[in-house]
Amino acid sequence: MTQHIPVTVLTGFLGSGKTTLLNRILTENHGQRIAVIENEFGEIGVDQDMVINADEEIFEMNNGCICCTVRGDLIRILGNLVKRRDKFDRILVETTGLADPGPVAQTFFVDDDTRESFDLDGVITLVDAKHAELHLDDSEEATSQIAFADVILINKIDLVEAEALDALERRLRSMNAMARIERVQMADAPMEQVLDVGGFDLDRALELKPGFLEPEYPFEWGGVLHLGSEATFKLQNGPDPVMSAVLEPVDAATSEVLMETAERVYTRFSASGELLQPGAAMSPGETLWTLALTDADHYEYTLAVDQPGLYALFTEHMPEEFNAGFFDAAGAEMDIAAEHVFNPEHTHDDTVGSVALELDGEIDRAALNAWLSRLLQTQGPDIFRMKGIVAIAGEDLRFVFQGVHMLFDGQPGDAWGDQPRTSRLVFIGRNLDEAGLEQGLRDCRVR
Repeated sequence: MTQHIPVTVLTGFLGSGKTTLLNRILTENHGQRIAVIENEFGEIGVDQDMVINADEEIFEMNNGCICCTVRGDLIRILGNLVKRRDKFDRILVETTGLADPGPVAQTFFVDDDTRESFDLDGVITLVDAKHAELHLDDSEEATSQIAFADVILINKIDLVEAEALDALERRLRSMNAMARIERVQMADAPMEQVLDVGGFDLDRALELKPGFLEPEYPFEWGGVLHLGSEATFKLQNGPDPVMSAVLEPVDAATSEVLMETAERVYTRFSASGELLQPGAAMSPGETLWTLALTDADHYEYTLAVDQPGLYALFTEHMPEEFNAGFFDAAGAEMDIAAEHVFNPEHTHDDTVGSVALELDGEIDRAALNAWLSRLLQTQGPDIFRMKGIVAIAGEDLRFVFQGVHMLFDGQPGDAWGDQPRTSRLVFIGRNLDEAGLEQGLRDCRVR
């Protein structure tokens, strides 16, 4: 029997020190070859450039909410890694700080192919000793990261008093009595506390979430329609400027058939979607259709099929969120023959988002420092995390910076060499002003 590949999930809220710990793991003399899977929240990935050069391979998922895309994207990458299992000894999955690790862990139990090749060795959660209380009170994701942990590393212990550390540890212990809790500085945890933990506690996961082994999907709704040669899907503006959808033929109009079909199509939602402009047609097949909903109050898309029959439409969001309806060629509203709601309890904090900036040219160091200082003073509590790679004028090395709320740290990185001098910054937080941030960076560029 082929030996299973151990997998460690590294989680923790934004700025807790995951990248610092990852760098330690990749440079420690533990004798293991590690493949790293990273997830970023935002359009532009910078984490890979912040990881110390090593022999390990890094695979990046950049789909934003890992809890919505994990089954397709993560399973796809794991499937590719299985074919190269002689190149590494274990896998480390670093999740975005805004992710609930439950669905990540779930993947290793509910997907047959993944379960046959991998063992979930443990969930390691880092906690920012200075800022933890801010997030434990108002973030469901942060509390889930604590609850699902096998090991909790309280990091940055040098930034708080002993009494505060004791109080934080008591609170964490009340949230997860089974996890091993360690206190560390600069994420300097011994490798035996991180690797070879001994196995994820499935029984505790089922106690926390009785539906843990029920698969989660990257779509919220599926409905079966009886389509002739053509029908119209009408929408209005909703909570998202895009709506991803898949159209698939089915042989019956039942909830059971929708569930079976969902297992067949969920991986398509991790692929790059084909942008569909209003008035265009979506057809059945392997394509993920991305409906653009940004420039008007009403939108119409055609559902075009070669053969009349039953077809299932899976949509990223609930149709009622967009006041959506289906109409036949004569303009009459169509009945939905069967429907199923997926992940009804899954919600997002719509005020939390990311802004990704990319700017060619060189940046004036003094102007950058002044801008970031003003930004942290005025918006620090709302900026959960900021990080970036900056091309400083006159400097041969990249300037790598990270920030958490009011704290900021920057240091030299790798040499630019022949690479284009392009600065890339990502801000993650609440109620971010994208236009203001973009202008602030542009004002720092050397004229």
